[in-house]
Amino acid sequence: MATASTKVASPLLDRAESEGRVLALVRELLIELGSHHALDDVTLRAHLEKDLALGSLERVELVARIGRALQIELPDRIVAEADTVGDLIQAAVQPGVTPEQHTGSLSFTSPASLASSPSDFSGPGELTAAQTLLDVIRHRGTVDAARPHIALREESDATRIITFGELYQRARAIARGLRLRGLQPGQSVALMLPTSADFFESFAGVLLAGGVAVPIYPPMRADKIEEYARRQSAILRSAEARFLITFRQAEAVAHLLQPHVPSLQGVVTTARLAGKDGELKLAAANEEDAPHEARGRDLAFLQYTSGSTGEPKGVMLTHANLLANIRSIVAALGVNQRDTAVSWLPLYHDMGLIGCWLMPLYYGMKLAAMSPLAFLTRPERWLWAVHHHKGTLAAAPNFAFELCVRKVQDRDIEGLDLSSWRALLNGAEPINPGTLDRFCERFAPCGFRPEALLPVYGLAEATLAVTVPPLKTSGEPRPWRIDRLDRATFERERRAVAAAADDAAPLEFVGVGQPVPGYEVRIVDENGNDAGEAVEGNLWFRGAAATQGYYRNLAATAGLQKGDGWIDSGDRAYQSRGEVFITGRVKDIIIKAGRNIYPHEVEEAAGAAEGVRRGCIVAFGVADEQAGTERLVIVAETKGKLTEAAAAQAEAAVTELVTEAIGIPPDVIELVAPASIPKTSSGKLRRAETRKLYLTGRLAVHKLPAWIQVARLTAASGARAARSTLRRVFDLLYGVYGALAFGVFLLPTWTACYFAPTKELAVRWTQFGNRWFFRMMFIPITVRGWENVAPDAARSSQVGPHVFVCNHTSFLDILIFLALFRFPYRFVSKKEVAHWPFIGTFIRRRTDFAFEREDRGARLAQAEALAQSLREGVSILVYPEGTFVAAPGVRPFQLGAFKAAFATGCKVVPVALRGVREILRDSTTLPRPGRVTVTILPPLEPNPRAQEFTEMVRLRDASRAAIAEHSGEHLL
Repeated sequence: MATASTKVASPLLDRAESEGRVLALVRELLIELGSHHALDDVTLRAHLEKDLALGSLERVELVARIGRALQIELPDRIVAEADTVGDLIQAAVQPGVTPEQHTGSLSFTSPASLASSPSDFSGPGELTAAQTLLDVIRHRGTVDAARPHIALREESDATRIITFGELYQRARAIARGLRLRGLQPGQSVALMLPTSADFFESFAGVLLAGGVAVPIYPPMRADKIEEYARRQSAILRSAEARFLITFRQAEAVAHLLQPHVPSLQGVVTTARLAGKDGELKLAAANEEDAPHEARGRDLAFLQYTSGSTGEPKGVMLTHANLLANIRSIVAALGVNQRDTAVSWLPLYHDMGLIGCWLMPLYYGMKLAAMSPLAFLTRPERWLWAVHHHKGTLAAAPNFAFELCVRKVQDRDIEGLDLSSWRALLNGAEPINPGTLDRFCERFAPCGFRPEALLPVYGLAEATLAVTVPPLKTSGEPRPWRIDRLDRATFERERRAVAAAADDAAPLEFVGVGQPVPGYEVRIVDENGNDAGEAVEGNLWFRGAAATQGYYRNLAATAGLQKGDGWIDSGDRAYQSRGEVFITGRVKDIIIKAGRNIYPHEVEEAAGAAEGVRRGCIVAFGVADEQAGTERLVIVAETKGKLTEAAAAQAEAAVTELVTEAIGIPPDVIELVAPASIPKTSSGKLRRAETRKLYLTGRLAVHKLPAWIQVARLTAASGARAARSTLRRVFDLLYGVYGALAFGVFLLPTWTACYFAPTKELAVRWTQFGNRWFFRMMFIPITVRGWENVAPDAARSSQVGPHVFVCNHTSFLDILIFLALFRFPYRFVSKKEVAHWPFIGTFIRRRTDFAFEREDRGARLAQAEALAQSLREGVSILVYPEGTFVAAPGVRPFQLGAFKAAFATGCKVVPVALRGVREILRDSTTLPRPGRVTVTILPPLEPNPRAQEFTEMVRLRDASRAAIAEHSGEHLL
């Protein structure tokens, strides 16, 4: 491990002197921000955000000024942890505070420590056939074990080198720790971790254990802990997380979430997973655990969308999705063996996780990583990391480029060399054309070449990247394209027409390139037809990396998918001269008097007004029934408390600036206190949530102090924990009762069935006994769709013959059909079922089918037996998944039942079971209370003129999709 140069603690600063200087610095900053009205509020107890309106970027600037004035270097975490002016002073006078150091002289890891010659680089060639990320992790961890992979800047300024081998070994230990705690393949594990070695190792460990990773952002602000807990517990419930991996400092918060998430079995740190349960037992084992074997179609992780336009949804990303998009990025950027990525992006979002880590992992590249806070407190650290590591690839949202331009001082970049940067991607939020010019001009003296700056477009539903501009060559006058459009034509007709040279207020959009290899893009109108050249419409895309939908959210998935593989991005755009231009989010666009108004442009204009906070402004539309259009509403946070006169001046300034920019004035201007506008974990404004708060009159609701929020959260968690305990006691008593009911009612039923003189009598006793069993268990069974098989199918003994196919969820599935179906039918089950206690007797007495699944040579004979039963007029009931597991989801279907249907011309009737898995989940012994819904879906008739195999696949896919829709479980 290479560390930074040794720091000598400075002598303890005089507190009185420090107080005076810090208070003066706060007042000076407020004056520069135009917040003169807040000067009287500057006291030791003044809250930085609520009283002084100092947001995250303003706090970064204040901490930097304090450091320079007092000649000290404050820890990065102070930006997030300090709530009051007094907190900043206390941090400044703490023993051990270090003297300020010139950024350029910091002892970063030398390039040699990350360097490797092409001869010791295995390259991506051997991974072109990789099907999963597990293949990648194992390959890198064995073939390239000794090679450095990550240079991680830690909070102490030390740089930790992590080799591929170290990452793999620690991930194996974490995987073993998870398996020892009972994690099953396909179950989700949440990662509430900052940028650290723990995150890299835990993410890889979850995959090696067969789990589905769910990255969520760690708690940062104590004064927003209640909002954080509410949002994260909703994500954990949606993901059905079994475990939450966190770090020691956040354990208390993590445990407060646990009572709110019924599926959560445990909260654990990586130290306990790997150190205690993983490495020690792994080292003591005689041989390595059998590795989990994933498939490309298996889920790798759930990427929860930021929620800037609504509630977050879990985007399902498979191993195949990830590898397809990573390979597209590699091809689009021309990644080579000499590339090094440099990133500060958070790892709980797709650009940081996939683009800045998983892509380098796949290619065997080097990554220099630091935390987002390290960048925000001193943006020059990112630039110096590029210098020291000879970085070539990086990505960041637009605000990061603007921050570098405004905050990095000349003295901070003396000797800086950025000439190695060949691809610097700007994406993830609207791109400001002026930012591109300002960044290039500011850092041209440092060797930065404009052709390296690439505006790009992507989204989680596409895994990550959708469009990237072609790499440019040095000397091109303008490496990116900016369209200056006639505003009136575009807003009313949606046509991109160039503005006149003397147009003072044109619309400007930045080109984001062409689709990456493997992707197609369409711009469509309201009817789904191609919009045409330079005409705005909805952006659709398709490709191998496109998601299959949102986890456990069929309604949202249906709105996402447009047929034939196309997915609606939710963004507006147009194509011109082969390039895509993003114009805004569909849900955000305001339609007023027939014009399309783009909120980011309104917000940018309003941000220049005196008294409001730039970057803390939201514009949206509200229906005006009388006018038959929308009203333009602007919600703007103020720079502290405004007098009535100052508020009136601010409103007038916003009105004037917006009118000048877009040609119409806003209808409503709502000035609110700092921190009133909700934001996503990545800092994006949540327009839909702000609109909801505005309409319900809750925008100005005062946020409670942190200690009250924690107390309320603790009380709520305690109440939930108490209810959870009572529920567990009730469930245990119910389970014991269920076992008794099984003995009281099923044993006599089994006896009657076993000794019944005829098959018909055995079937009748079986149905009678099972019906009473479910009644005594207080499990209501609702059956829908009897009419799809016969007018009186619930009571009829003359139905079919049909091929009933059903999802398999629990041991109770068979008992439910034994209780329901009166007409002649046969189960098709695996051979082992016929030898099970109790159920096996019912199967044998009913002469149901029990086939040997592994005997491939007997498959044709089995298929013929099914066909013969259908020809005799007896239906068959098949579980095409073959088996069931604890985790929800409809597994792939086998083709046998559909072959029998085609051979006999019998209809296929899909049947969806819902609720059974929750009553008696796999690997459990006692049932839980619940209710069951059985949905008999419209039959599918084989086409006798179609090719056999093609028709079998059609019937299989149609049945599986219908069952997934009505079972409430997603397709696996």
